[in-house]
Amino acid sequence: MLKVYNTLTRQKEEFNPVEDNKVRMYVCGLTVQNYSHLGHVRGAINYDVIRKYLRYKGYDVTYVSNFTDINEKIIARAELEDMQPMALAYKYTKAFLEDLENLNIEKADHYCKATENIDAIQEMVQTLIDKGYAYETNGNVYFSVEKFEDYGKLSGRDLEEMIAGTRKKVESDKKNPLDFALWKKVDESEEIAWDSPWGRGWPGWHIECSAMSLKELGKTFDIHGGGTDLIFPHHENEIAQSEAYSGVKPFVKYWLHNGTVNMSGDKMSKSLGNFYTTRELLEKYTADQLRYFVITKHYRSPIEYSDQEIKNTNKSLDKLINTKKSLENVLKGKYEFKDIETDVDILEIVKKKKEEFLGAMDDDFNTALATGVLHDIVTEINKVINVSDFVLTQQLYNDLKKVYNIYMELIDILGLTLKDEKEEIKSDKFNELVNYILELREEARENENWEFADKLRDDLQEIGIKIKDTPHGTEWETH
Repeated sequence: MLKVYNTLTRQKEEFNPVEDNKVRMYVCGLTVQNYSHLGHVRGAINYDVIRKYLRYKGYDVTYVSNFTDINEKIIARAELEDMQPMALAYKYTKAFLEDLENLNIEKADHYCKATENIDAIQEMVQTLIDKGYAYETNGNVYFSVEKFEDYGKLSGRDLEEMIAGTRKKVESDKKNPLDFALWKKVDESEEIAWDSPWGRGWPGWHIECSAMSLKELGKTFDIHGGGTDLIFPHHENEIAQSEAYSGVKPFVKYWLHNGTVNMSGDKMSKSLGNFYTTRELLEKYTADQLRYFVITKHYRSPIEYSDQEIKNTNKSLDKLINTKKSLENVLKGKYEFKDIETDVDILEIVKKKKEEFLGAMDDDFNTALATGVLHDIVTEINKVINVSDFVLTQQLYNDLKKVYNIYMELIDILGLTLKDEKEEIKSDKFNELVNYILELREEARENENWEFADKLRDDLQEIGIKIKDTPHGTEWETH
């Protein structure tokens, strides 16, 4: 039974989508003013794994995300780069999609852009005005938070306390300091703006996500995801305007929020300047290394980024990669099977571990626990295949094939590839040459020409090729 932690109710709940066997989910995307950083793609990785697991459970998943492609920050950045705002937004939208591909993150089924949904946004704003939830002043339209009686239910904040605690001066055209903009008036000199019943302007930030998610997924959908930093005010405001607009509750059944990525204790952000772009990180680390670093933590937990932390998780990832390679070497080897009885029951052990893995994922997508179970599986596999008295029977061979399939099935849920990047840079000719040398070494060992065999091993070691003699053959890797 899958249970998810719902920020709205502050507890884990049994997952029951609006429609049987279908899941509709919306995840807040990027404001495309610059290249993405790990704080952005951490969420993309988390929700990619969540989507993969929901599919594994048999759900038909529709995944929608958005781009905020017009606001003050984009205008300012465009001026800085001497570009047109729409050209700048296109540049960084394209860059983000490339980052996702390079991280082995599946694209959304549909990406919404604010600039392509102005009609839907304006219709929603007008409806909120007509229903008495919003008001226009001097070309700006604001949502009146006091008109929505459930305001604060997501963040757990009390409206009266929030108003009493407000220290900033109320903007001249707001009735309440907490009222938020649905439509913003812009200066007449601004080239990028849209005509509306309230004057030229562009949408407020919060209304974009509501209008686009309602349009794509309906008045009530299953999962809305985003970072914990979006709970208030962004997601709180989404609930207020969406439920006021449609008259349908709930707007979303399950609110999921991933933790922040921190550097030296502070949230990684462009405003603080404490970030590495995704592109910079991909020059230092592989997609698997970054993804694995993220999923070894629970999606709701904060992550403290440092090179040392990634190096630590890389060692753990290497164990997964090496076990895959060792299993493949066993399964593709040429053996005369021993016709003897063994008490090895690796398949049953791994089947039980698979249930533990799925149990972890059923417990609010606990990838931290699930990766721990993967390492238990690795330990059990290596107990069987990396021992000096390794004996391969036909039954064990058949069981190891099934073990390998289970192992890769679980790896796939987490979106890992377990590609050995060092292995991939070797050319076919290089492989052939090294394997030929190893054949010569094996002949020398069979003829008890230990001096020549050791020389071949040492010569290979000098050029960066490490030789490992295992019970099921000689393996090698670059280092």
